[in-house]
Amino acid sequence: MIKDGKTLADFMPNPGVTMDPAKGVRVRREGTTFVAEAGASLAPGAAQASEAAMIEAMQTVHDPEIPINIYDLGLIYRLDQNTDNGDVDVDMTLTAPGCPVAGEMPGHVAAALAGVDGVGVATVRLVWEPTWTPDKASEDAQLVLGL
Repeated sequence: MIKDGKTLADFMPNPGVTMDPAKGVRVRREGTTFVAEAGASLAPGAAQASEAAMIEAMQTVHDPEIPINIYDLGLIYRLDQNTDNGDVDVDMTLTAPGCPVAGEMPGHVAAALAGVDGVGVATVRLVWEPTWTPDKASEDAQLVLGL
């Protein structure tokens, strides 16, 4: 909880809304978990994206307060692709619960992944366990951060 009594839920978009109509990002809550989705199911037998292509897409998403992409910061905890339909599930966190872009980051990640050829529906869940610490960042990111 933040000192003014607000919780993370106060910074999240309303469930069931389309956050970014141009990119088709949809948001919802599953209990206390915030979820963003983008994309559409692949046709049966369609070629699927490589892990490298998905990582490259996530590396285009940056926290506006830190000059490092979210992947190299270590904010992506899980990346799984369903080999039947190309749908992608991601668990990500933020550097801090009070992050002013908390309600936007999962949507940016979902949109970036959905833009990759061979990705079906990209579902990004915002998680808080384990807590992010600077040692989760790549060596290069740690150098930029002065750690």
